[in-house]
Amino acid sequence: RAFLFTSKEQQCLTLSENSKTAVIFRRTNAVLYEKRIYLLECKERNGVDYRGTEAKTQKGVPCQKWGDNTPHKPNYTPEKYPNAGLEENYCRNPDNDEKGPWCYTTDPATRFDYCNIPECEVECMHCSGENYHGVVATTVSGLQCQRWDSQQPHSHGYLPENFPEKDLKMNYCRNPDGEPRPWCFTTSPTKRWEYCNIPRCTTPPPVPAPGRQCLSGRGEDYRGTISVTEYGNTCQRWSSQSPHRHARTPENYPCKSLEENYCRNPDGEKMPWCYTTNTTARWEYCTIPSCDGTGSEAPAVDVPEQAQITEECYEGNGVTYRGTASFTLTGKKCQAWSSMSPHRHNKTADQFPNADLKQNYCRNPDADSRPWCYTTDPRVRWEYCNLKRCDDHTPVTLPKPPQTTLEPNSECIHGNGKDYRGTVAKTGRGRTCQEWSSQRPHTHDYFTPMTHPGAGLEKNYCRNPDGDVNGPWCYTTDPRKAWEYCDIPKCPPAQYECGKAKFRPKLCAQRIVAGCISHPHSWPWQISLRTSFGLHFCGGTLIDPQWVLTAAHCLEKSSRPSAYKVYLGLHKERALEPSVQKRDVEKLFKEPHRADIALLKLSSPAVINNHVIPVCLPKEDAVLGGREECYVTGWGDTKGTGGDGYLKETGFPVIENKICNRPEFLNGRVKKHELCAGNIHGGTDSCQGDSGGPLVCLDQDKFVQHGVTSWGLGCAQPMKPGVYVRVSNYIPWIKSIMEN
Repeated sequence: RAFLFTSKEQQCLTLSENSKTAVIFRRTNAVLYEKRIYLLECKERNGVDYRGTEAKTQKGVPCQKWGDNTPHKPNYTPEKYPNAGLEENYCRNPDNDEKGPWCYTTDPATRFDYCNIPECEVECMHCSGENYHGVVATTVSGLQCQRWDSQQPHSHGYLPENFPEKDLKMNYCRNPDGEPRPWCFTTSPTKRWEYCNIPRCTTPPPVPAPGRQCLSGRGEDYRGTISVTEYGNTCQRWSSQSPHRHARTPENYPCKSLEENYCRNPDGEKMPWCYTTNTTARWEYCTIPSCDGTGSEAPAVDVPEQAQITEECYEGNGVTYRGTASFTLTGKKCQAWSSMSPHRHNKTADQFPNADLKQNYCRNPDADSRPWCYTTDPRVRWEYCNLKRCDDHTPVTLPKPPQTTLEPNSECIHGNGKDYRGTVAKTGRGRTCQEWSSQRPHTHDYFTPMTHPGAGLEKNYCRNPDGDVNGPWCYTTDPRKAWEYCDIPKCPPAQYECGKAKFRPKLCAQRIVAGCISHPHSWPWQISLRTSFGLHFCGGTLIDPQWVLTAAHCLEKSSRPSAYKVYLGLHKERALEPSVQKRDVEKLFKEPHRADIALLKLSSPAVINNHVIPVCLPKEDAVLGGREECYVTGWGDTKGTGGDGYLKETGFPVIENKICNRPEFLNGRVKKHELCAGNIHGGTDSCQGDSGGPLVCLDQDKFVQHGVTSWGLGCAQPMKPGVYVRVSNYIPWIKSIMEN
């Protein structure tokens, strides 16, 4: 029913149990594979192959065990029908009954009855098709669907690796974002996306868990009767189209209990909400009491004196760690604890209520040696997190001064050595490595030049094709030892590493408008663009010691470079700190096709130190997934909420353009070369004075600039996210300007 696969040993351990019938234990470097048929709680066709665990009839009567003779003597027994899956008292269909699975009942008056097993959503859909896994790949108008892993002809954020639980396979219709029914991006350049025509299943949908009268998680199971928003507006009835027309109707969302005008969360929002009867407020969130009795916490007000330079760390074995780290030692993103994809597990908030298993944050629910998480990589079940103990006082080393040339050292490793391409061919214990293309003396059909063409598996050189935490390794020519690690030294620090601050940022997910003060110098690529007499008016980003990226509209007042100055290394807008560097602008370049992005060449390179470090740029045409948590920084307008004059930060999610262009948000205004980010309910945004500043996202252990702050409707207004120029679209232009 399942097997454990260990990649290095090339071994499979077969199991008679699976995650539904036995406790799952974690094991390093092993992946659990489970037979799909034993995980399904739905039937295909008449359910003759159903192997789920439903054990009561459609009337709710418990089933009799197939091996028992009371109260009914069965004709179908495990001995007579060994291949029919007649285990325990689970519903089965051993006689190929056209009505589906059934069982003998524990009611002496009823010999047998059918079970209520829903159809698998392959040829039809239940509810809004959230769990549809069929192969329809055309839209209602007959257009062919675009593959989810493709960015042509339409770039998008629904990347399969970012939504592993949404089954975004091939070009099949799916519903990853709470639409009324499955849809897809189309292969027509003139039609970005369209719904698919998938019929509803005729059998009843899966029985939902009992609804709650309080808020748990995102409140998708809230079934209470609160019908007033957080701002006191009365909710509009879900079945009504007045005063606001909408598609969140009981007909489109039949399984979401859209009764009366009660607050609900039918589409995976942050919390329950409703359309309002106020003509000027289309929809708002509701205030629902929390099930744990804590209520909703108001964000603490930051004051500059409290902003300390601290690093996130864990005490002891990290059981009490409650931070927001969400990457492993090898840079893999953590899987959400509430998700069962790509890895099924039993470490849930219900099973470990005191472990604070929120979102995909690193935790230690089982008292391991340090915080860990399941990963979003289907090949790696879990890893320890990229955190250090609070009592680990490793000194921070200053970066070396910039050099004009730096010879690469191929016989040392950076990080875990996954990119090592040197020629060491002996293990740490002196054994000669076996060639990767050879099957002698050790056979291995996984780590070969054919299976891993980009891993550098040449000759018999040490490599790290699986990203092992401990570094490069190889199969050995010793028949008694399959593989060993190689002893390759770490490379010395580079002149600087882009996107890596020397002071850990606060990473606060509050709001620039509400004045979340940054830790000093924790965003060392942030620059202040000023007039020639020193007045701050725009932000920008250091992308190279002599180059700054900003918004083109920041340069509207003058085309003369002498009209501008760039300040670097500052935390306070007054710029009186000794760390401040000031540079004149030598040249300025606006994007030739009028995109809101521009480059500034400084009069001389900035001195790279603890307070001034360039950010990383994304790869050309890189696309952010719709779930990325990113950060905006700046000294902009805080609307009187405090913290003026200090560099502020805020974290919020990137919003897929498809969602951002809905009528209730920005109504089609966001262009292909722009991206959307912000909290839909408002209160968190970049404002005037932050124009040209960076939108950066954490990629493993480095920050990458994906956006240049461009425009928005108002400032932190509900349903009006900020709009940013998509930097990855302009990498060729940026490189050509800097090189020429």
